[in-house]
Order: sequence, then C-alpha cells, then structure tokens
Amino acid sequence: METEVAAIQHYLDMGIEFIVKYGFQVLSAIIILVIGLMVARKLAAIVSGLLAKRDMDVTLASFIGNITKIVVLGFVIIIAIGKFGISIAPFIAAIGALAFGSSLALQGPLSNYGAGLTIIMSRPFVIGDTLTVKGVSGVVEDIALAHTQLTTEDGEKITIPNKHIVGEILVNSFQHKIVEATVGISYGDDPEKAIETIQQALSKISQIPSDPAPQIGIEQFGDSSVNIGIRYWVPTNQYFQLMYQANNIILKDLKSAQINIPFPQREVRMLAEA
Repeated sequence: METEVAAIQHYLDMGIEFIVKYGFQVLSAIIILVIGLMVARKLAAIVSGLLAKRDMDVTLASFIGNITKIVVLGFVIIIAIGKFGISIAPFIAAIGALAFGSSLALQGPLSNYGAGLTIIMSRPFVIGDTLTVKGVSGVVEDIALAHTQLTTEDGEKITIPNKHIVGEILVNSFQHKIVEATVGISYGDDPEKAIETIQQALSKISQIPSDPAPQIGIEQFGDSSVNIGIRYWVPTNQYFQLMYQANNIILKDLKSAQINIPFPQREVRMLAEA
C-alpha cells in the first residue's frame, strides 16, 4: 500500500513540476496557435474577397486565399514551437526527407496536384464553362488541386483527375453547346422554303441565342432526299431538352408548310432468266 502511495506521489510531483516548468510555455503556445488560426482564416477571406472584387476568377482567388492561410499558419507554428526552446532545424530536415520519400510513393496523387496548380494558374477553363475531355462532357462545377468536377444535364457528377486534363486536347464551349442535326426533304420541294421554315421554327425557342445565329443550309444530296443541315447553340444544362423541343417544332412546321420528308427509297429490278 505504501509503495502504491509513493508511486502516485511521485507521478503527482512530476506533473506539478512539469506544469510549473512548462505550463506558461504550453499556455502561450496554445494561445498563439488559436490566435494565429483566427488571423489566418480572416486574412485568407480578406485576400479572396479583394481578388474577387477585382473580377479575378473565383477558383484562382480561393486558391491564393488558401495559400495565404497556409503561409500564415506555417509562421504561427514555428513561433509556437519556439516557445518551448526547440530548434526547428531538425524538423525542417525531417520534413524534407519525408517529402522526398513520399514523392516516390505518391507520384500519382502529386502529379494530380501539380496538374491542378497548372490549371488554376493558366485558366484554360473556369467554373461554369462547358468542357469536353477524354470522351466526357459537362459543365465545370469545381476545380480543386487534385481533380476537376463536371455536372451533366441529368445531374450526374463526373470527377476527372487533373493529370488526365493537362496535356490533353480540351474543347471549351463556355456556357453553351452546339446541336447538329439533319433533316431530309423531297427533291420536289423548295429547299429555300424549307430553310426559312426551319429558321422560323428555331426562332420560337427563346433559349436559342441569335448570336451566334443558327446555321441552316443544304448539307448533302442524298439518294432520296435533299439533306438540310442544322447547327445552333443551346445552354449546356438544357441541351437535350431544347434539342427535342426544336425537333418537334421543326417537324410540325415542315408539315404545315407542306414540305415532305420522304422515306428512303430503293429501286429493285427483276431480270428474267434467259
């Protein structure tokens, strides 16, 4: 019993000695960390806000704000460690060795971060643009260091690692996407009348912009029809909705104008055997 009491007393004495010797340093380090975190967050918000007011891209403004926060926190941590009288030189050397070792094991993720930094700085596209890359297409919703996120008209989210974007052929149609369609009319009908009818049909849809104007003309002379090519822009997030609506109106207006859409025809000859 006396041994247990003596052990407890020993640990109590050690705790009291630690508090007396290092209590002020620990408390001051905690205070520095808390205040530094608050200052870093506030400063990052101020920097991001000022850049946004200067019409800088929201992604780039947010990135610079986060870099500011990380730099401030780094200085705060160094100051807090210094309160214990600890030299930070060994920590810097250890961090350097750890970074070198991890760079070999994390080449994939690190390449994504490097590519993300390139995208943010060069800005080949911004949030809200329509991006087509690696066979997928959607509206850019978020640009992070590791990945870029697209959304489709169906509400699907497509996450692309940034290393698969940098160095690839990108198609950026901004807020719109082009619709390309073909409709065949009879050789006996007037193609100019058909083109005018289609132009009027597209003008009934307010979401189809007049600048750039729809392009409509004779695309090809088919076996049984004159093929009219149609090209017009629509907002990306309404692509299929407006395309189906336009097709429906075009079909109705062509019928009202008594312009025939012929069926494919083939001529078959039966040769009598000799």
